[in-house]
Amino acid sequence: MSAEAGMSGNPYGIEALWNTSDVVGKSVFVILGIMSLWSWWVMLNKVLDQRALRKVANEAEKNFWKASSLQEGAAKLSGKVNAYRDIVNDGLQALEHHGKSQVTSKVSVNDWVESHVSRRTEIVQSSLQGGMVVLASVGATAPFVGLFGTVWGIYNALIAISIAGQASLDKVAGPIGEALIMTAIGLAVAVPAVLGFNFLLRGNKLLLERVNHFSHDVQSTLVAGSRVQGK
Repeated sequence: MSAEAGMSGNPYGIEALWNTSDVVGKSVFVILGIMSLWSWWVMLNKVLDQRALRKVANEAEKNFWKASSLQEGAAKLSGKVNAYRDIVNDGLQALEHHGKSQVTSKVSVNDWVESHVSRRTEIVQSSLQGGMVVLASVGATAPFVGLFGTVWGIYNALIAISIAGQASLDKVAGPIGEALIMTAIGLAVAVPAVLGFNFLLRGNKLLLERVNHFSHDVQSTLVAGSRVQGK
């Protein structure tokens, strides 16, 4: 008897719910599946991006300031894409352009260099924030999508029970339980997205602080000729 039950599977599980669902129910399944895959894809890519930027930051903080000049320090920063090297190069180009252009003579060197260095820093910030909206949206909407699937499933279950004319507990518990699976799936999609969002948000904040500190040191070196050492 137990072997037959194992062969038939759970009559009130996800597979049974999929087989008995209409177009709306299956659409909710597909939407939640897409939301889950999308959020995990974003989290994986953001973790790799943070890891790459953290590696660049460690390299810059270790080797850059040992160089005799900013140009030499920028040359030491490896990688095809390096945000720290871009900050230095933008600062150097801004300083060179300020000395050659008559138009920029009305703007102080500090303001001119700061504007260019800050622009590069904002690009890094924008890159770090990319994809975070997806995680926030999935975390906020997935439970409601699952709840919609539950409401729709309960609605269809009550109609079926009404047509059958049987409202005993065994007739009601199965369909209602199947419908509640939708809410559980919605929560299963939302919780990792929310946790991932908070984890990545903290990582972005720490990395951006390091980028800002580096850009300020570069700016002070370009303008004042020396780096302001912290205590």
